[in-house]
Amino acid sequence: MVNFFQSLAAFLPNLLGGLVILVIGLLIGGIVKHVLVSVFGFLRIETWLEKAKLFKKAEVKIWENVLIELLKWALIIVFLVPALEVWGLSQATVFLNQFLVYLPNVIVAVVIGFVGLLAANLVSDLVRHSVRTVGATSANSLAVFTRGAITFFTVLVVLNQLGVAQDLIRILFTGIVAMLALAGGLAFGLGGQELAKEILEELKKKLK
Repeated sequence: MVNFFQSLAAFLPNLLGGLVILVIGLLIGGIVKHVLVSVFGFLRIETWLEKAKLFKKAEVKIWENVLIELLKWALIIVFLVPALEVWGLSQATVFLNQFLVYLPNVIVAVVIGFVGLLAANLVSDLVRHSVRTVGATSANSLAVFTRGAITFFTVLVVLNQLGVAQDLIRILFTGIVAMLALAGGLAFGLGGQELAKEILEELKKKLK
């Protein structure tokens, strides 16, 4: 019992010091969250995007909340690491340090996902309005295809940023680009045979 209370008394300053560090981190994380919420509320990004018919207000709020929570907990973990060091939990600090190194990838992936979906909606609307003269059905089909293609490439970029199956994603991306190039070449070759023949004949006549 004497040894136990002596060990507890020796550890108590470290326990209190770690708690103070953690509380400071929680306070700073809360302040940063409040500041970010105020900034997003002032910018009113969701209102502008909803007026532009690119995103619904609730969808933008979800992305904003995810980004705010990631930044808040990143700051808290920054303070949690020294607190665990003070408590002597070195194995936990190794794990948290690795998580902190990986966390920027998650934040960048969230930003890329939001920008990619925004671009998908924007380009989709541009395609729909640009080709409306060919018919409503065709315009809607092209718009849906465009949105799906940009969303698909956005997912690939996000997964690559997160480090998920990077080799597989690289091979898949290369295969898709090669497929599109081959399809475009065949389409131009088969559809533009007459035009190419006329150009060659005209060039042949000029050479003669």
